[in-house]
Amino acid sequence: MRPRTNCLRVIRNVWHFYYALRLVFKVVCGRLLYCVAHRITGR
Repeated sequence: MRPRTNCLRVIRNVWHFYYALRLVFKVVCGRLLYCVAHRITGR
């Protein structure tokens, strides 16, 4: 029973890492797009 709970813990940690990484990626891309749009429009 012990290895199975350990495996589930690893899977849960991987999912949390994946969602955190997605959030960081969205924020970085959003800021990058904002900067590019700001440069193009000159505002």
